Amino acid sequence: MKTWIKGAFAALTLSAALPAQAGLFDWLWGPGDEAATRHPIVLVPGIFAFDSIAGVDYWYRIPAALEDEGARVFIPEINAFDSSARRGERLIEQLDAIRAASDGRITRFNLIGHSQGGMTSRYVMNARPDLVASVTTLHTPHKGSPLADIVTGVAPADSLQGVAFETLANAIGDLVNLLSDATADPSDINSMLAEFNKPGAAAFNAMFPAGLPSTDCGQGPAEVTLDGNRIRLYSWSGTATVTTGVDVSDALFGITSLAIPGADDGVTGRCSSHFGQVIRDDYFMNHLDVNNHVLGLVSLFETSPKTLFRNHARRLKNAGL
Repeated sequence: MKTWIKGAFAALTLSAALPAQAGLFDWLWGPGDEAATRHPIVLVPGIFAFDSIAGVDYWYRIPAALEDEGARVFIPEINAFDSSARRGERLIEQLDAIRAASDGRITRFNLIGHSQGGMTSRYVMNARPDLVASVTTLHTPHKGSPLADIVTGVAPADSLQGVAFETLANAIGDLVNLLSDATADPSDINSMLAEFNKPGAAAFNAMFPAGLPSTDCGQGPAEVTLDGNRIRLYSWSGTATVTTGVDVSDALFGITSLAIPGADDGVTGRCSSHFGQVIRDDYFMNHLDVNNHVLGLVSLFETSPKTLFRNHARRLKNAGL
């Protein structure tokens, strides 16, 4: 059983180039059970959540790479723009439905969340720890992103420009949801932004501190126990913006990176990405490279995202997850 969503952010994926050479020899892996984790993997998308549109996937070829090695993968239907709590409640509904339909074969899940998907997964971990075996966050701005502070500062919710921005952004989000058949929930761009500006991120972290580092740029605990449920925690991220020179995300993140102090991926600062066991925080990847998003266009000189996901599935399997 697999649940797919469709949506947008296609404006960033119209580059007419071939997939990156980093995955050219993926056929050599062949089928197997190396990634056959005990608990299913759930790939939780970030903002502009979707499965596929105009032939472009949010998780470009990632699910197939995992399934080819025996993993069972689900992609939930998530609102394009909303708070992580409301997105998390919709995710909980879907996890409960999958578990109920499995006749006891599925009890818990390995959540892997990209960007806001990591925050959504953290919410689920705290609200329903009985559903979660592990949480892995990818390029997630746990401490917020200066980009959200800029937007909420330039277009405050109660200002004329803020109302105009909210109307336009929510219309785009609703279109994404309509195209994806993802949810009937209306988009709420301000709830999403309020979670990623400095005060909003601090409030979220105060409510859900489990897994966060105790020092500014340290590692968090590799494991937490919530309501008697042991949950393994991981994260990884990158610190590059222009990684190929041929896809439009490079130009976008080359500009947005100017607003973020220190090393970053165009949205998330290196230290802001830390959660649980930090596998690595300096991949030569921008914010969309990690999920192979832009037609698989990633650096020729970095590990293929598909390989990173396969390696992580093996890590989960070896940990009994």
